[in-house]
Amino acid sequence: MKRILLIAAFSNAIAATSAVAAETPAPAPAQPPTQAVVTPANDPAYTYKTLRLNRAAFDSLASRPEQFLVIDVRRPDELTKFGGFPVYLSIQTKEIQNSLAFIPRDRLIVVVSNRAHRAGAVGDLLASYGFHVVGAIGVRDYEDEGGTLAKIAPPAQTAATAAAAAASPAPQAK
Repeated sequence: MKRILLIAAFSNAIAATSAVAAETPAPAPAQPPTQAVVTPANDPAYTYKTLRLNRAAFDSLASRPEQFLVIDVRRPDELTKFGGFPVYLSIQTKEIQNSLAFIPRDRLIVVVSNRAHRAGAVGDLLASYGFHVVGAIGVRDYEDEGGTLAKIAPPAQTAATAAAAAASPAPQAK
């Protein structure tokens, strides 16, 4: 059974996050960043038609949550490892074509992955189906530019789910 995970919050969660960030002065960095910000100019591997967004461009789009949709194409383990944006539609890359009916056509779409490469590929695919894709962004790039991500903790395992996991047979190697 194919599932689409819709992470929902209040429709103004992104706007509220942006408003709080705008009111809070940014702390001065203790030391210079250890790596340069990744841009299309210094990442020749990014060869997609979808525009690669930086933090400022993403934050500008996020200020209009009623027009904006974030599609995160990462695996669940990547979401918990790196974090993500407060509100998004989670559709893994391999499920995009099977999930087109669930993606609203009346929104500006930003596709998200870790460093924007998968996001760029999915953005190109969605654009070819007529969706209004405005860009791709990598959460690690966003964080490198000083952006703050929401950290996602996996649900705590209850005694019942632990027992069920222990009782299920281990996957067989083919």
